[in-house]
Amino acid sequence: MGNTVRTDIYLRPGDIFISGEPATISTVLGSCVSVTMFNQDQKIGAICHNLLPVCKDKSRCRDNCPQAFRYVECTITRMVKEFTSRGIYLGDIEVKLFGGADMFNVKISNTGPLTVGKQNIETALRILSETGLRISASDTGGSEGRKIIFHTHTGKVLLKRLNRIEMKKYGNE
Repeated sequence: MGNTVRTDIYLRPGDIFISGEPATISTVLGSCVSVTMFNQDQKIGAICHNLLPVCKDKSRCRDNCPQAFRYVECTITRMVKEFTSRGIYLGDIEVKLFGGADMFNVKISNTGPLTVGKQNIETALRILSETGLRISASDTGGSEGRKIIFHTHTGKVLLKRLNRIEMKKYGNE
């Protein structure tokens, strides 16, 4: 592929993209979260778009589970395995976290259940911490959606916050 950068890749919920080739990936997040990982030495980048925090049926969450990338817990684990299988040390992975907005007007007491967005963020933070990975940048929570553009060959992420009207344009709410 040479120095050509693919720019036509749109990541949908439940998708993951890992590449050592230059690519620009875009996605739109509401309560979902995206984790990006990048290794400078090998110029490998990865991004995911997760809908839910954890898989309820752990017996199905094996390496070949077709639903695995819907879940924060399963996807981060898989991304880490991919990087380490290429000989990349955990300390050499740049990690960024985005999304997890509370897109709906839900009143939650301090003792009430967490929204899906908050659960996604907490799960990502927990798994990254348990793995020993540190987050170099993040933009999470709040009530606005986000459009992010990730460059696999540099690790750079561009972010635009989206209001409800803009989210509808992308088919998200």
